[in-house]
Amino acid sequence: MIVEYANMVIVALVLAAFIMTFVARSFLVQGSSMEPTLHHGERLLVNRFVYRFSEPERGDIVVFRYPENPRQMFVKRVIGLPGDLVEITGGVVYVSGMGLVEPYIAEPPIGEYGPALVPAKRVFVLGDNRNCSHDSTYESVGMVPYSSIQGKAFLVYWPLGQIRTCKNPSYSGVPDVPGSEMAIVPGTP
Repeated sequence: MIVEYANMVIVALVLAAFIMTFVARSFLVQGSSMEPTLHHGERLLVNRFVYRFSEPERGDIVVFRYPENPRQMFVKRVIGLPGDLVEITGGVVYVSGMGLVEPYIAEPPIGEYGPALVPAKRVFVLGDNRNCSHDSTYESVGMVPYSSIQGKAFLVYWPLGQIRTCKNPSYSGVPDVPGSEMAIVPGTP
């Protein structure tokens, strides 16, 4: 009986180690750059496997390595995909000429950015707390290479009273396939 129990525990530990190494990983949210969606001190489960078979999608919340210090991880939302023209002007984020409706942000962005074309195998990311986020609008972060992305956040599991899934918003009017429509910069005919 004790041997069977010990074997079950060993199998469970090996399985848990495999899952945490190759499939999912825990991530601690540090700072306020993703508020009101994610809060300082919350813990996420990040799917490390999903981008082995697919590419990031607009709206995904991703964890990636900070280019200037690869040991430091950032968490942000994917806004622009390869081929997208991204611009921030007048408090609105535009992707390929379409203004995004972003109910998940607390206040609109103050600064201006772009227009900038997202290169192949890279994404443009922003924090949901637009005015308090070190993101793709900063040269030190820039367009994030796919190779720096560690995974997609899918679950907030801590604190226990705040357990919830990480949902992708719908971006009406923005082409699903970047470059499939002519990019129109706001203010141009």
